[in-house]
Amino acid sequence: MGTVAAGEGFPVAILNRNEPAFYCVPAKTFESMMERLEDLELNAIVDERKGQKRVKVSLDEL
Repeated sequence: MGTVAAGEGFPVAILNRNEPAFYCVPAKTFESMMERLEDLELNAIVDERKGQKRVKVSLDEL
């Protein structure tokens, strides 16, 4: 935990023989990264569906 605390809230790389073994990322940073990834995935879906024919439905039809 001392190494993580030394990161002062920033991600910390844990090395094994001078190679990154894993990254320790604060929870808030991780959550933010996941939200951004989800936004990117949703944007890709929107871009993929651009120009498709719209189909109107009513709630009763669902």
